[in-house]
Amino acid sequence: MAQVTFDTIGKTYPNGFEALKPTSFGIEPGEFAVLVGPSGCGKSTLLRMVAGLEEITSGELSIAGRVVNDVDPADRDIAMVFQNYALYPHMTVRRNIGYGLKNRGTSKQEIAAKVDEAASLLNLRDYLDRKPSQLSGGQRQRVAMGRAIVRDPALFLFDEPLSNLDAKLRNQMRIEIKALQRRLGVTSIYVTHDQVEAMTMADRIIVMNEGRIEQIGTPSEVYHSPATEFVASFMGAPPMNLMPAELDGGQVRLFGATIGETTHTGDVRAGVRPEDFLPDPEGTLMMNVEIIEELGAHRLLHGTLGDTSVTVQVNNENGAGVGPIKLSIKPGAACLFDRKSGQRL
Repeated sequence: MAQVTFDTIGKTYPNGFEALKPTSFGIEPGEFAVLVGPSGCGKSTLLRMVAGLEEITSGELSIAGRVVNDVDPADRDIAMVFQNYALYPHMTVRRNIGYGLKNRGTSKQEIAAKVDEAASLLNLRDYLDRKPSQLSGGQRQRVAMGRAIVRDPALFLFDEPLSNLDAKLRNQMRIEIKALQRRLGVTSIYVTHDQVEAMTMADRIIVMNEGRIEQIGTPSEVYHSPATEFVASFMGAPPMNLMPAELDGGQVRLFGATIGETTHTGDVRAGVRPEDFLPDPEGTLMMNVEIIEELGAHRLLHGTLGDTSVTVQVNNENGAGVGPIKLSIKPGAACLFDRKSGQRL
């Protein structure tokens, strides 16, 4: 298990574009860290820098205590699983999994043993003599993972490995990858733009936006205590409701209802998760429900508070219909953000 340390790591291209602003953080041995953010935020650039596929233009990257800025990718003791599987179509599953070991000069007996072990781990024993074209998308992804496992690396890198799969298979593979990583105990860095993947798989999430890190924390910390408005709006499905709030003598008011106190004096915005609104006959917030979305275990009420669009989550037994409904907010559930900086107060 390897520790990965980023010491003021940055990436600037020759044309002056700063793809990754200098940043410092660490990934602990055996940790499953997920880089998440919208397209173009710098997460894949950061992963490729760890892999040695992208030059580091500032700072130092250490893997297991060794600075690897100038170390060739093949000598970094890493294994990477790609989005497009990167399998050799003319080779069988057996040969695909063992190909990297063969290039290293590993003996045939050791290759056979490692391939068999990986195939057992990934439920691929019945497919070892098939070609990739004869496999489903999920099976191809398992083959790609098998090729990484046999190398016995210090670090796994995953570059959006599930984005080509359908929703049901993606859910299944999320569980399989996380269970496999826990069983092997290998430090792993996983890149995705899907915040549900990040929430369900990560030990810690690194939320990125426009080349910088917005927040690092456990899924619970990132969800319940977002550091910025961007994190609040990006993490969560549906996302946090962000609404203009007013300050009155230190009290924070939302559409006339007092929701907290602050010493802040600037313009503020309140954030409330959909599930933290409560239908309440005595509530002081009046929502106009326009659309109801049935999701089985719960329902989403879409409408407006004042002139602000909001989403409220209720259980499937709640009989709210289209029209006005009174709401309150769970005590302590509202977040407060500075409107100028977007930082949480």
